[in-house]
Amino acid sequence: MANTKSAIKTTRRISRETKVNKLRKSRFKNALKKMNVLIEKKNKKEALSYLPKLNSEIMKISKTGIIKKGNASRNLSRITKKINAL
Repeated sequence: MANTKSAIKTTRRISRETKVNKLRKSRFKNALKKMNVLIEKKNKKEALSYLPKLNSEIMKISKTGIIKKGNASRNLSRITKKINAL
């Protein structure tokens, strides 16, 4: 257990940040799942219209450090390839 005032405050801050990061990461995962559903349905028009929103979501969390930049760009690249293959 934290035994100094600053350690107690740090613990509180970390728990708040963890909640925010989990929310952001789940939004990212849900966006990826939605895109994968559109690709599986072979709905190219909707997938292309959803791509900018997915791109924005991925870049937001990569900017904040929840996922790494390489991970974000790899995900976008793979999704784009799948859409172009439709």
